[in-house]
Amino acid sequence: MSWLYQKFELSRGGDAHNVKSMEGLRGLAVFLVFLVHYVTLVNPWISQEPTAALIARTIHTIGNTGVDLFFVLSGYLIYGSLLSNNPSFLKFIFRRIKRIYPTFCAVFAIYVFLSIIFPTESKIPANTVAAAIYLIQNLLLLPGLFQIEPLITVAWSLSYEMFYYLVIPFVMEIFRLKNRSSSWRITFFLSLILLDAVYCAIYGGPIRLIMFIFGIILYEFMCRKFTFGFQELFGPLTLIFGLYSTLLPINGTGGSAIKTVILGISFYLLCFACFQNHATWFARKISWTPLRWLGNMSYSYYLLHGLTLKAIGLIIMKIISIRNFENIFFWTAMPLIFAITVIPSMLLFLLVERPFSLRPLNSYKVETGCKKVIFSVQ
Repeated sequence: MSWLYQKFELSRGGDAHNVKSMEGLRGLAVFLVFLVHYVTLVNPWISQEPTAALIARTIHTIGNTGVDLFFVLSGYLIYGSLLSNNPSFLKFIFRRIKRIYPTFCAVFAIYVFLSIIFPTESKIPANTVAAAIYLIQNLLLLPGLFQIEPLITVAWSLSYEMFYYLVIPFVMEIFRLKNRSSSWRITFFLSLILLDAVYCAIYGGPIRLIMFIFGIILYEFMCRKFTFGFQELFGPLTLIFGLYSTLLPINGTGGSAIKTVILGISFYLLCFACFQNHATWFARKISWTPLRWLGNMSYSYYLLHGLTLKAIGLIIMKIISIRNFENIFFWTAMPLIFAITVIPSMLLFLLVERPFSLRPLNSYKVETGCKKVIFSVQ
């Protein structure tokens, strides 16, 4: 346990209780992402009768919200760090690059190597010039906001993250947000949510960028020490409501905008409930140590678990036939396959992410943007 603590514990110490629940929420978010790709993996063995197919589609849809929860937490952390500190733009971006690129480049190299070894599975164009352009586009994290297929399937979200990192310092400077009142800033960002939602509802667009703004508003309300009742039930209820809101039978750009806004509000309330009172039953469960440690290595897991699942799928198809088990296999195999995906992700975390992107445990500093909000941003 001592070894595990030294390797996977990233809590910053002090009274930063919201850090523990934040780590747990990251663990929840990455498990939701796992469900998306797990359903894709076992789909050949799921019975196509209506009930089983409906369950698979539901889990797949709900799992997609994991990325949105990551965006809310990023919005909260980065905005709070910039508002409470005064880093230069270059220093801020350098820290973000250091946080993202070592792990990304390690996984990127694995994908390129496997693309050479297994050309039939490769996404890289055969033409040398086209291949070079494609690889550069991926290294610059362009797939996602731009219509480019990512080499690492889940890496599309990194283009959203990088866009937020590049834009939010300029927004804060142009509108002099540090010199504004909290009420002014909240009104400003609520207006951005409304404008973005209306635009995306009419014309389409990257509506999920709105999740970062919900994270910003979360920070502002945490500083205001706003409280509410029903705290024991509020966290799980908002989580359930947010997840199931994605199943609303409304389609098109308008439907997507509506569901995204509902999900953003739900995740805002979920995070608020967990951060505001760490003593509630739900906040304690979210802060469960194994879930937090999964959250601490969530970036490594996020980038690598899809490749691991792909390998598992190829092995299953080679050695066993389990069509007779059908839906039973879906549930019984999930814990085992999840455990298998954790192993290479742990290695990536220990060998690359932790030494190259994260500071040692004893060098963490607690940064306080306001009395209620305590965190440290890598």
